[in-house]
Amino acid sequence: MARRKEKTPEYFTVEVERLDQEGRGVGHHDGKVVFIEGALPGELVTYERIRNKTSFEIGRVAQVHRESVQRVEPRCPKFGHGPGSCGGCAMQHLEPRAQVAYKERTLIDTLWHIGRVRPEQIITPIYGPFWNYRHRARLTVRDVAKKGGVLVGFHEKSSSYVAEMTGCHILTKNVSDMIMPMRELVSKLSIRQRMPQIEVAVGGNGRTALVFRTLEEPTDGDMALLNAFGAEHKADIWLQPKGPDSAHPVDPANINALGLQLPEFGVRINFKPTDFTQVNHELNETMVSRAVRLLGVEPEHKVADFFCGLGNFTLPLATCASHVTGIEGSDALVARARQGAADNGLAEKTDFVARNLFTWCDQDWEALWKKMGGIDRVLIDPPREGALALSRVLAATDKRPARIVYVSCNPATLARDCAILHHEGGWHIRAAGIMNMFPHTGHVESIAVLEPGPRPEKKSEEAEAIERRIAASGDDDVKMNLPQ
Repeated sequence: MARRKEKTPEYFTVEVERLDQEGRGVGHHDGKVVFIEGALPGELVTYERIRNKTSFEIGRVAQVHRESVQRVEPRCPKFGHGPGSCGGCAMQHLEPRAQVAYKERTLIDTLWHIGRVRPEQIITPIYGPFWNYRHRARLTVRDVAKKGGVLVGFHEKSSSYVAEMTGCHILTKNVSDMIMPMRELVSKLSIRQRMPQIEVAVGGNGRTALVFRTLEEPTDGDMALLNAFGAEHKADIWLQPKGPDSAHPVDPANINALGLQLPEFGVRINFKPTDFTQVNHELNETMVSRAVRLLGVEPEHKVADFFCGLGNFTLPLATCASHVTGIEGSDALVARARQGAADNGLAEKTDFVARNLFTWCDQDWEALWKKMGGIDRVLIDPPREGALALSRVLAATDKRPARIVYVSCNPATLARDCAILHHEGGWHIRAAGIMNMFPHTGHVESIAVLEPGPRPEKKSEEAEAIERRIAASGDDDVKMNLPQ
């Protein structure tokens, strides 16, 4: 069989105009937009073309002829944009405060280009630590003979391969220091070929748990090695034989050892290492504090917290309000949120409801309003898919809270939902801003404040256009569709 002919690399030189929503430089070549990994605005670069489409190209920087003043030397030796580089970070080459400015610009541009909305005020960005901030991560495990044995780490960029990591500057230092020992540990296990990942979670007090995903039951010898590793590195050992719900500590006494601290409110939220919690604990404290202040909660207020999870916002709000109802799609999370409220002495001030919020409807809102005796404030903290159904209900109803605070991990769905609230419901976007939850990545965490205004008598052209875009793309697939 004939050997496949290798493609000859193609190189082109362009001026970089701006960054896109993934942190790539944007330029133009032969009338097409070019997205260039590793390039920064204002730079003159030569890029290697790695993908060529009719209307755009994707490339990676090969040489920088004129550097941006915001370019810095990456701290991590595995950071890069070519084959073999670690996929854990995307922007270590950009000065950290410039990353925040870029994310703020991304939020404002996305609100306008997708939602045709502009906030009346830009909220000052929230900063946290730039390094060693990540308290939770899923590390892939591979036994690769060609690379000398077991690898533990993040995937390489745009690859299923595992980066050859010896440490990590974004993980907490104690976890970073465990990377090489974990590689050595797994190499000694009889089931090393049947252990695809290690979930890492660090509590607010530094308590650490390691969840070993096992496709085969560990032998007694394996368990002895795992327990000895946990004792030496002060880490609780967990095993996960099946799905996330099967995760359990080897020592049952450690089931509630991990906790998320919110000291301003005197709240501690117990969590399991496979639970969703914010990875950046220091910034989470600041975020919760800001959300509560922006809601303007008074002691007599009744608050609804949508997508409440374990109660990250519900429990702090309950320390300030008359009553808070948390609504969450998972029965298991609702049960644990109730337990968390009881553990913090807030059971009488809270209520939790299990409901699929992606099918929320007018009748649900009416029933909740009646049950609570009115709702003064609403907090929304959805996953990346956003809160489309809830936004439509809040746009249509005459029973309106005086303020909404919307916490978002996806500017595109935030823009879509704010567009519905504003153009169809007359809600004002009083303020919006970003929170740098994931330094050195393109991830944009944001917060918006909305207050009710007169609902339009008929749908505007903007509202019609947004509904057409939603219908064309699907509820969970909002295209950026930004001008090139």
